[in-house]
Amino acid sequence: MEGIILPIVLSIVGIFILYVVVETAVRRGINRSIVGQSLEKQDGMDVNKKSFLDHDLDNEE
Repeated sequence: MEGIILPIVLSIVGIFILYVVVETAVRRGINRSIVGQSLEKQDGMDVNKKSFLDHDLDNEE
């Protein structure tokens, strides 16, 4: 039973890290793209929405 728990925990941690990397890359890609910038100007959309990952201890806001 002990040999099964460690791989499961490591898999969950790995999937969470992969989620953070992909989510950040997609958000930055959309914000920096010409289409994303034109939608923000045209519709007044707030593309820079904060996620729960933006509230870390390093932010001075």
